[in-house]
Amino acid sequence: QVQLVESGGGSVQAGGSLRLSCAASGYTYSTYCMGWFRQAPGKEREGVASIYIGVGRTYYADSVKGRFTISQDNAKNTVYLQMNSLKPEDTAMYYCAADLYACQDGVTWYTPRNYNYWGQGTQVTVSS
Repeated sequence: QVQLVESGGGSVQAGGSLRLSCAASGYTYSTYCMGWFRQAPGKEREGVASIYIGVGRTYYADSVKGRFTISQDNAKNTVYLQMNSLKPEDTAMYYCAADLYACQDGVTWYTPRNYNYWGQGTQVTVSS
């Protein structure tokens, strides 16, 4: 049973930083995809960044390139999302997701339906 637990959300002023963590348990594979998604009220869930565990490939949405960094700590089975230069439009519920195959290319990682496992979400609020 794969479980994902997010932490690190909160409230910050524009220009500030937050680091989200996603602790994964139950995955026995050496390569798999873990991603961060976000969903603002009234909007669809969108891909933010993903990392292909075991391969090292990363993907980012254009809206966060240069500001957000996804990374992994294999010893802790944890994926991080470092968010810098935050903007009010980054305000959303952030979700961690995992799947064996979602990171196969630059298109599949972005689509929520390609992920089988999801965390409960952590709220990020950026004030102007």
